[in-house]
Amino acid sequence: MQIWVDADACPAVIKEILYRVAERTQLQVTLVANQLMRVPPSRFIRALQVPSGADVADQEIVRRLAPGDLVVTGDIPLASDVLDKGGYALNPRGEFYTRDNIQQMLTMRAFLDELRGSGVDTGGPAAFSHADRQHFANSLDRHLHQMRKR
Repeated sequence: MQIWVDADACPAVIKEILYRVAERTQLQVTLVANQLMRVPPSRFIRALQVPSGADVADQEIVRRLAPGDLVVTGDIPLASDVLDKGGYALNPRGEFYTRDNIQQMLTMRAFLDELRGSGVDTGGPAAFSHADRQHFANSLDRHLHQMRKR
Protein backbone atom coordinates (compact mmCIF):
# COMPACT_ATOMS: atom_id res chain seq x y z
CA MET A 1 0.00 0.00 0.00
CA GLN A 2 1.10 3.51 -0.80
CA ILE A 3 -0.33 6.95 0.00
CA TRP A 4 -0.75 9.45 -2.81
CA VAL A 5 -1.46 13.12 -2.10
CA ASP A 6 -3.17 15.54 -4.46
CA ALA A 7 -0.80 18.14 -3.07
CA ASP A 8 -1.65 21.39 -4.87
CA ALA A 9 -4.62 22.12 -2.59
CA CYS A 10 -3.75 19.95 0.40
CA PRO A 11 -3.42 21.97 3.62
CA ALA A 12 0.10 22.15 5.08
CA VAL A 13 -1.06 20.69 8.42
CA ILE A 14 -2.34 17.59 6.61
CA LYS A 15 0.98 17.19 4.81
CA GLU A 16 2.74 17.37 8.19
CA ILE A 17 0.54 14.57 9.52
CA LEU A 18 1.32 12.48 6.45
CA TYR A 19 5.08 13.06 6.85
CA ARG A 20 4.90 11.72 10.42
CA VAL A 21 2.78 8.76 9.31
CA ALA A 22 5.28 7.91 6.56
CA GLU A 23 8.12 7.71 9.06
CA ARG A 24 6.12 5.88 11.72
CA THR A 25 4.61 3.26 9.39
CA GLN A 26 7.38 3.20 6.78
CA LEU A 27 4.79 3.61 4.03
CA GLN A 28 5.63 5.48 0.85
CA VAL A 29 3.91 8.90 0.70
CA THR A 30 4.08 10.64 -2.67
CA LEU A 31 2.92 14.24 -3.09
CA VAL A 32 1.89 15.03 -6.67
CA ALA A 33 1.66 18.67 -7.74
CA ASN A 34 2.05 21.05 -10.67
CA GLN A 35 4.59 23.06 -8.70
CA LEU A 36 7.90 22.21 -7.11
CA MET A 37 7.34 20.98 -3.55
CA ARG A 38 9.80 20.74 -0.70
CA VAL A 39 9.44 17.66 1.44
CA PRO A 40 11.46 16.47 4.42
CA PRO A 41 14.42 14.24 3.63
CA SER A 42 13.16 10.69 3.99
CA ARG A 43 13.28 7.47 2.07
CA PHE A 44 9.48 7.23 2.60
CA ILE A 45 8.47 10.70 1.33
CA ARG A 46 8.80 12.03 -2.18
CA ALA A 47 7.44 14.81 -4.32
CA LEU A 48 6.48 14.34 -7.93
CA GLN A 49 6.14 17.46 -10.07
CA VAL A 50 3.93 17.17 -13.14
CA PRO A 51 3.45 19.69 -15.97
CA SER A 52 0.95 22.49 -15.51
CA GLY A 53 -2.54 21.94 -16.81
CA ALA A 54 -6.02 21.07 -15.72
CA ASP A 55 -6.18 17.68 -14.00
CA VAL A 56 -2.60 16.68 -14.95
CA ALA A 57 -1.75 15.80 -11.33
CA ASP A 58 -5.04 13.90 -10.96
CA GLN A 59 -4.37 11.88 -14.11
CA GLU A 60 -0.86 11.03 -12.93
CA ILE A 61 -2.14 9.80 -9.58
CA VAL A 62 -4.75 7.59 -11.25
CA ARG A 63 -2.16 6.27 -13.72
CA ARG A 64 0.23 5.22 -10.95
CA LEU A 65 -2.38 4.07 -8.43
CA ALA A 66 -2.51 0.41 -7.47
CA PRO A 67 -5.61 -1.24 -5.99
CA GLY A 68 -5.58 -0.74 -2.22
CA ASP A 69 -3.57 2.50 -2.35
CA LEU A 70 -4.89 5.52 -0.46
CA VAL A 71 -5.31 8.93 -2.10
CA VAL A 72 -5.69 12.11 -0.04
CA THR A 73 -7.71 14.61 -2.07
CA GLY A 74 -10.50 17.12 -1.88
CA ASP A 75 -11.18 16.63 -5.60
CA ILE A 76 -14.42 14.68 -6.00
CA PRO A 77 -13.91 13.57 -9.65
CA LEU A 78 -10.42 12.31 -8.73
CA ALA A 79 -11.89 10.45 -5.74
CA SER A 80 -14.41 8.80 -8.09
CA ASP A 81 -11.59 7.66 -10.41
CA VAL A 82 -9.65 6.31 -7.42
CA LEU A 83 -12.65 4.27 -6.27
CA ASP A 84 -13.12 2.95 -9.83
CA LYS A 85 -9.52 1.74 -9.82
CA GLY A 86 -9.86 -0.05 -6.47
CA GLY A 87 -8.20 2.54 -4.26
CA TYR A 88 -9.35 4.42 -1.20
CA ALA A 89 -9.96 8.17 -1.17
CA LEU A 90 -9.86 10.38 1.92
CA ASN A 91 -10.46 14.12 1.95
CA PRO A 92 -8.34 16.48 4.11
CA ARG A 93 -11.24 16.88 6.55
CA GLY A 94 -11.16 13.16 7.35
CA GLU A 95 -14.15 11.91 5.35
CA PHE A 96 -13.77 8.86 3.14
CA TYR A 97 -15.32 8.88 -0.31
CA THR A 98 -17.23 5.63 -0.84
CA ARG A 99 -19.37 3.92 -3.44
CA ASP A 100 -22.33 4.94 -1.27
CA ASN A 101 -21.61 8.69 -1.27
CA ILE A 102 -19.57 9.53 -4.37
CA GLN A 103 -22.45 9.83 -6.84
CA GLN A 104 -24.33 12.23 -4.58
CA MET A 105 -21.16 14.30 -4.15
CA LEU A 106 -20.58 14.43 -7.92
CA THR A 107 -24.19 15.52 -8.47
CA MET A 108 -23.94 18.24 -5.82
CA ARG A 109 -20.65 19.46 -7.30
CA ALA A 110 -22.21 19.72 -10.77
CA PHE A 111 -25.22 21.55 -9.36
CA LEU A 112 -23.04 24.10 -7.52
CA ASP A 113 -20.89 24.58 -10.65
CA GLU A 114 -24.05 25.32 -12.60
CA LEU A 115 -25.21 27.84 -9.99
CA ARG A 116 -21.82 29.59 -10.00
CA GLY A 117 -21.88 29.63 -13.80
CA SER A 118 -25.18 31.51 -13.69
CA GLY A 119 -23.76 34.09 -11.29
CA VAL A 120 -25.03 32.79 -7.94
CA ASP A 121 -22.56 33.20 -5.07
CA THR A 122 -22.49 29.76 -3.43
CA GLY A 123 -19.81 30.68 -0.88
CA GLY A 124 -16.86 28.48 -0.25
CA PRO A 125 -15.94 25.72 2.12
CA ALA A 126 -15.70 26.45 5.84
CA ALA A 127 -12.28 27.41 7.16
CA PHE A 128 -10.07 24.44 7.95
CA SER A 129 -10.19 23.87 11.71
CA HIS A 130 -8.30 22.04 14.43
CA ALA A 131 -11.23 19.61 14.60
CA ASP A 132 -10.84 18.90 10.86
CA ARG A 133 -7.15 18.16 11.37
CA GLN A 134 -7.94 15.82 14.27
CA HIS A 135 -10.69 14.07 12.33
CA PHE A 136 -8.29 13.50 9.41
CA ALA A 137 -5.59 12.06 11.69
CA ASN A 138 -8.08 9.74 13.40
CA SER A 139 -9.61 8.54 10.11
CA LEU A 140 -6.17 7.91 8.64
CA ASP A 141 -5.01 5.98 11.71
CA ARG A 142 -8.16 3.80 11.70
CA HIS A 143 -7.73 3.08 7.99
CA LEU A 144 -4.06 2.14 8.35
CA HIS A 145 -4.87 -0.10 11.31
CA GLN A 146 -7.59 -1.89 9.29
CA MET A 147 -5.22 -2.34 6.34
CA ARG A 148 -2.54 -3.88 8.58
CA LYS A 149 -5.09 -6.39 9.89
CA ARG A 150 -5.89 -7.60 6.36
